[in-house]
Amino acid sequence: MTWNTSYRGDGTVRADAALPEPPPWRTFPVRSAAEVFEPPTGLTEAVNAALALRRPLLITGGPGTGKSTVIEQVATELALGPVLRWHVTSRSTLGDALYRYDVLGRIHAHRLQQETARVGGEAGTDDIASFLTLGPLGTALLPSSRPRALLIDEIDKADLDLPGDLLDVLERGEFRIAELLREEQRSAWVRTWESEDRRLVENGHVQCTEFPFILMTSNGEQELPAPFLRRCVRYSMPLPTAGLVRNVVRRHLDLDVGESGPAAELVQQFVQRLAGGESLAIDQLLATLHLLSGPNGSESAERERVVSLLMRDLSGA
Repeated sequence: MTWNTSYRGDGTVRADAALPEPPPWRTFPVRSAAEVFEPPTGLTEAVNAALALRRPLLITGGPGTGKSTVIEQVATELALGPVLRWHVTSRSTLGDALYRYDVLGRIHAHRLQQETARVGGEAGTDDIASFLTLGPLGTALLPSSRPRALLIDEIDKADLDLPGDLLDVLERGEFRIAELLREEQRSAWVRTWESEDRRLVENGHVQCTEFPFILMTSNGEQELPAPFLRRCVRYSMPLPTAGLVRNVVRRHLDLDVGESGPAAELVQQFVQRLAGGESLAIDQLLATLHLLSGPNGSESAERERVVSLLMRDLSGA
């Protein structure tokens, strides 16, 4: 085992107890997996087609198959800057992805200005731009010399109307900020997504000059409308082979898994369970091998308990 039983459940304080070293993918700040990700057959062609056609890339596959890692590698190799991320839920709307208007914050600020003026102070100005923030999609559509990289994660979890709402924006590469138009504010410096940077928006209009590289992921939980699919380059992550899994283990753990032995058996069981329809993620296998790869990783009841704990089907409770 690569870990000792630091916690024993006996209530005894052990302030000097040595804690195990974290696995490589759980050190912080989190390191990008771009260097260790190996694209499966056909994925590089799909990425290059999406880049050439200026179309979103839709990748379908089970959880933990590396779908969202693809964009990290593309953004790193092509120097597209930090990846913008939009994690979709059933409550997600196109408006939130484009920009957000803090109307309650503005009302509160207006009341404070009125109170300040009442007692003779300087009331200041009411700048609507201070209460606007571009969303991840809105930031990706800003004019730029190079396309930005945008991850739209789990698009299949969206409300049924969201893919249709996206179509016009993805086709035209532009949108308008209604609040700026309504107040006839011709120039506004608006904050960008997850940044203190501000970009100038003229006449409430944002128009991309380079269409962003958009990667959308789907677990296949619901069908997406045909008009939406027609505008995407589509790729399905294949079921991994034993050889591919061994290569992933080598890249992530610097561990060579042979054709036989306990580690090889775990890899083979993992591949067979996936082929049988179970829902498992590669990081479950990596975590299990990480814990069992130390000098104490022998066949034992503890070993079996670790395997049972970490290699549970994700479709169950």
